[in-house]
Amino acid sequence: MEYFEPIEKPLVLLGCAYLSWKIIRHIWGVLKTFEKEPVTVLVTGAAGQIGYALVPMIARGAMLGDDQPVIIHMLDVNSESLNAVKMELIDSAFPLLRGVVATTDVSEACQGVSIAIMAGGIPRREGMERKDVMSKNVSIYKSQASALQQHAAPDCKVLVVANPANTNALILREFAPAISEKNITCLTRLDHNRALAQISEKLDIHVSEVKNVIIWGNHSSTQYPDASHATAKTDRGEKRVTELFADDNNKWLQSEFIAMVQQRGAEIIKARKQSSALSAASAVCDHIRDWVLGTPKGTWVSMGVYSDGSYGIPPGLMYSFPVTCKNGEWSIVEGLKIDGFSREKMDASARELIEEKVLANSCL
Repeated sequence: MEYFEPIEKPLVLLGCAYLSWKIIRHIWGVLKTFEKEPVTVLVTGAAGQIGYALVPMIARGAMLGDDQPVIIHMLDVNSESLNAVKMELIDSAFPLLRGVVATTDVSEACQGVSIAIMAGGIPRREGMERKDVMSKNVSIYKSQASALQQHAAPDCKVLVVANPANTNALILREFAPAISEKNITCLTRLDHNRALAQISEKLDIHVSEVKNVIIWGNHSSTQYPDASHATAKTDRGEKRVTELFADDNNKWLQSEFIAMVQQRGAEIIKARKQSSALSAASAVCDHIRDWVLGTPKGTWVSMGVYSDGSYGIPPGLMYSFPVTCKNGEWSIVEGLKIDGFSREKMDASARELIEEKVLANSCL
């Protein structure tokens, strides 16, 4: 036993030091949580599919981090379902959740919000004309834009999710001129994530090993999932994705890959008889988290933002570009080479957005 005594004492001291460090780190994490002021987040359509999947993610810290307390404001026309969602949030006892407001009143819902997730809207149903859908959404977003302008925090960040997302965001901007155009965006991160997933599945690597795909344009079947600038980590190091598909002259990337991403939403509807909710909610969290906390160095993501004319896209459209985020601000990635194939796809989606803009204006 005497032989082991000189070893035992340092090991015990080392163990005590490690446990002390763990305890201090835990206490520091708790203190940091209480130091931060809660962020008020609005979710419209909160009793709907996406809203129901989204609010627990926000309350758990998936959107703003596991040290950021939140207050969630929920808006929906269905008061009974909305109150049920509120009860479930309370029953979940989320440590970061500091308060829940459930209301059918848009002004109350927008009061003091710093982040607004606009998931409520009228989807196009069988037998409905595009103009009918647009007219109903113009009415909804006109009302909500006015409420945000009057009652939200001055630097409120807005993410439009409900389709047609790009044009709904444009309508919102029209009726909330006091909100900076840099603070109104629409969701194309779901398409971006789908593109990453399809490439990783095809290459049989983890999705985290693929980065820098781009979704150009509209969140519709004209969107252009572009892998020409994407990279993937392989056993031979980081490679351009186009290089990894060179054996078939990138035919898969320019045909099946694009169609799979464009039609993934329809495929899910066909399979579950309802639209994407879980993946859409996760993409919302990704979008806001990167916007607020920043994108990793060397990585860009796709966001629907107000066009400034970059890449020849007409100014004044809400168009999906590759962006990086830092200090709560997004910036379009500049200087990427655009070949003839990409140019044609990008312009086609821009034309569709121009048509939607004209249609929306006719409904005002």
